Amino acid sequence: MSNINPSRLFNASCMALTVTSMTFAIRAGMLVPLGKEFNLTDTQLGWIAGIAFFGFPVATTLGGFVVDQFGMKKLMWVAFLSHLIGLLLTIFAGDFWTLLISTFLVGFANGMVEAVCNPLVASMYTKNKTVMLNKFHVWFPGGLVIGALLAAGMNSLGLGWQLQVALILIPTLIYGWMFWGQHFPRTERVESGVSTADMFKSVLSPLFLFMAVCMFFTANTELSTGQWIDKLLGKAGANALLILALVNGIMAFGRYFGGPLIHRLNPTGILLGSAIVSFAGVYLLRTTEGPALYAAAVVFAVGICYFWPTMLGFVNEYIPKSGALGLSLMGGVGMLGNWAFQTFFIGPRLDAEKAALATSGLPSDEIELLAGQSVLSSINLLPVFLVLAFGALWFYMRGRNKEGGVSH
Repeated sequence: MSNINPSRLFNASCMALTVTSMTFAIRAGMLVPLGKEFNLTDTQLGWIAGIAFFGFPVATTLGGFVVDQFGMKKLMWVAFLSHLIGLLLTIFAGDFWTLLISTFLVGFANGMVEAVCNPLVASMYTKNKTVMLNKFHVWFPGGLVIGALLAAGMNSLGLGWQLQVALILIPTLIYGWMFWGQHFPRTERVESGVSTADMFKSVLSPLFLFMAVCMFFTANTELSTGQWIDKLLGKAGANALLILALVNGIMAFGRYFGGPLIHRLNPTGILLGSAIVSFAGVYLLRTTEGPALYAAAVVFAVGICYFWPTMLGFVNEYIPKSGALGLSLMGGVGMLGNWAFQTFFIGPRLDAEKAALATSGLPSDEIELLAGQSVLSSINLLPVFLVLAFGALWFYMRGRNKEGGVSH
């Protein structure tokens, strides 16, 4: 590994993840103007928002299966080209279908970044995986902060969504340059000689399947709420994009400085605590209005802060033979769950709630607020499941070491 530059590869990975998260933030602010410009229903907006989450698991699943054979470097360039093409097509989209295709490509690129960079970080920092995965995933909320603040600022200046999307091209070209000419390590599974049969056995183990089910709930608690923040809280008396920036700023801070907490509580303790606090956070978001929403957002941010990287870290530490495929499948399950939840629940539910309230004689802003709060009440059930699931996991994992045996 003498010709490998871990620092540059890690920083380039962080820049690529920043691009990924900026697409989420900019898209969250685009849903309302897209609906007006292209005369789209909330159901159609649900398809557009959701297709990015569908492209993600397609890429992570495909990448997880072939990254050991093709190598991480080739797949990283697939991610870069998909980002470049998808962003350009989005800027010049003219109708629902071109938006759908371009958003799928961006989602595919985002998934390929995760499929490559998660095992890349785990392979370079084998003795400090969960901490470094958390530091890498600082740049998901970090990019969301950047994207949300840019979107809010450009909206206030009357600058359209096309220019906002065009800005994402800048960090895209930067991460392409940072990866240019770099040597990549082999994946940890290949390096350690774990067989393909053992890898598949690991991803079919009861513990892995249990964590995959939990990933559906953790990902939707975090990402579905954030992606629809403007629709769900836009009429609640606070700036929804500033709430998104606040939430993700706290998440970035927590992930970067979370090493001591992770070592003190271990992954199962972190997940259980996160589920409890995220339940309180979603409850406060749906029952609070006005400036108090910013305080509710702080509680929500603390709750969801460690979900995604700690889920990945748990799998990589306690089910290590699952390798890059395990990391990719976990991310894929999370995003596939987001796609299904947003496409078939959030969008249609908002349309249905507003239709039901249309005859009530309430002002349109009040109808929007009540519909958003109704959807949030359903989202609040997700962390209820997680409290029960992670409570059971905490009891199950007590006394077990990272290889799944019993510690002495």
